[in-house]
This record gives sequence, structure tokens and C-alpha cells, in this order.
Amino acid sequence: MINYKHLLLACVLLAACDGNPFLPDEDPVVVPDPNPAPNTGGINSDGAPVTTGTPSSERTIVRREKKDPVTGDGFVADVTYSAATGTSPETFSVDGLAFDGGNVYNRDNQVGSLGPFAVYEADPVYNDDVTGVPISQFVHRAIYGVSRTGRTEFAIVRTGAYRNFGFGGFVYQRNGSVTLPAADGQASYTGDYAGLRDFEGTTGLEYTTGTMTVDIDFNDFNEGDAVRGRVYNRAIFDIDGQDITNDVVTALNDANETTMTQLPTLLFNVGPGALDANGEMGGVIDSSTPSSTAAAKLYEEGNYYAVISGDATAGGNDEIVGVIVVESKDPRLDNVTVRETGGFLLYRSPTAP
Repeated sequence: MINYKHLLLACVLLAACDGNPFLPDEDPVVVPDPNPAPNTGGINSDGAPVTTGTPSSERTIVRREKKDPVTGDGFVADVTYSAATGTSPETFSVDGLAFDGGNVYNRDNQVGSLGPFAVYEADPVYNDDVTGVPISQFVHRAIYGVSRTGRTEFAIVRTGAYRNFGFGGFVYQRNGSVTLPAADGQASYTGDYAGLRDFEGTTGLEYTTGTMTVDIDFNDFNEGDAVRGRVYNRAIFDIDGQDITNDVVTALNDANETTMTQLPTLLFNVGPGALDANGEMGGVIDSSTPSSTAAAKLYEEGNYYAVISGDATAGGNDEIVGVIVVESKDPRLDNVTVRETGGFLLYRSPTAP
């Protein structure tokens, strides 16, 4: 019997959605919202990899992908991480996904890190608990990032197994509170971005990296502070870690009759209501390619979701964690859509603890 996913393998999430997909399943709302729903789940972490209650500015905030059994989004139930000690290795586990090697993930043996973020892979084989017969597993990859203060972290899990976007999920969270300026001043944050690329119309996984900046105007707009952001210096790697950025750029140039030398920059759409009093932000993000015959042409489009942690009023002791999800047509293949899901950790001060 052929199922709706074409019996291939498992991946995750959604690119552009209506509202905030990380709120609890039973009461989804948009961001910002005066009466947001309670937090659920999150990342249970102890240490950092080597290389909950009603949302409030005074509390921990957890945001995860909304669960959808039709699309396969939001099936990551729990993520647990423990750092290595003198007597035990680091451990990373994911609950909620089928055929991922018994929930235990190890450092990827080809791509162990993407910048400051750790990369994990599910075991490729699980032995029958009674007979010992080996059972092949779906290809799963996970990216986990935790800030140098431990106040913010994210986890993304995908698989390239299904011909359509499959089962997976992601979560980001603030561990603690935030103090925002009272309608005063501006702030700039810089850091790293990394993610997973999966496909609709074919199978496979790719990695992506980039540099990211976010600027916030705490003065205006008056109906929610203004947020501006971009992801640039982007690169794409295959699952074995080979840089294939030029292959994508070349295909984009062929499709658009252009001479680009790098991937387009992802840009936030700027408008009112992007940041609320709890330190949460969200909005539309996209990128464009130049055109030899007309104005710039839309290439990628989706949403960003984030939360600020720390004290943004003094000392630069504040940071941002979040997730970006964008979709685009793959210029290398016919009738294939790419979904890029990336996480980021940004700091206002490069030296603040």
C-alpha cells in the first residue's frame, strides 16, 4: 500500500505559514498577541556542544513548529542534550520521529559542525530487539545551537527521505527574561546562521550557512518596534560537506540570464508590529535575483521567528535566537521546491558574556 508520502523517507517543517507555527497545538495565535497560549515542551540541555508558563518578558519562552499530521510538521516532541564529561560522552536525542535509530543521535562523521553549531545524525541501522535483524533507518540530521551564555538555544531536525516534505520539527527558546528599552534608541545584533535544506519533488538533504545581522528601532514604529535583518555570505554544502554553492549560483544565472557571483541576500520585510513587549518578533523574509530584462525577481520567500534575551537597556548583554523558513524553486531541477530551515544566534556585543 502506497502512503501519501510516497513511501520514501522523513523530514520536517513548513516554510511560509499563517501566524506563528511555534505556539502550542491547541491554541495557535499570531505574533504579537496580548493573550498568548502557554508554552509546551522545549530543549532539555545540560552544557553546550564543543567548537514554562504564559509568555512574558520575565519568563522562559519556548516556541516550536505547529504539529500537522498531513504535512508532517512539528513531530519533534522533545530534544535532550548533555555535554561530554570526563566519564561520559555528549548525548543528543530526539523524540517523536519514526525510524531515526531509537532516538539517539551522534555527531555527524562528515559534518560535525556548521560554524558554532553542532550537527548530529541518527543511527543508520537499528537491530530488531528480539532477533537482532538489522533494520535500515531514514536519514535524519539535526542542528543544535546554544549561546555562549546559555540563555538562548535552538534545534532543527530534518530528513531527506520523503519525496515530499516529511516528518520533523524545530524549536527555539529563551531561558529566562528580557528587559527592553522603554521606546528609546536602536540596537544592532550580529552572529551566525546555519540550517538544513530539504525538498519537495525529490529526496536528499543539504546544509547552509551564513552571516546574519538584525537591527531594532525601539522608538518607531509606534505599533510595535521596527526590525530589520539580513542573511548574507551564504553557502550551501551537500550532505558530505562538499561546497556546492557555485552549482546553485550557476543554475540561478542560467535561469535568469545574470552574472551573480554569490547567493542572494535574505532580507526582512520592514513594517510595524514586528516586536512585542515580551521580546518576541516575527515577519516575512525573502530574497531576489537580478534580471537582465526587468526589475529584481523574487527567489525565496518565507518567515522569520525570534526572541530576545537579556538586558537591552545597558551593557549590550542581550542576544537573539530564532528560526528562518523559506521556500524557492530549485534552479538545478525541474518541478522541485527547496525548503531552507535555518537557526541563528545573534549578539549585541561581540565580547559580552
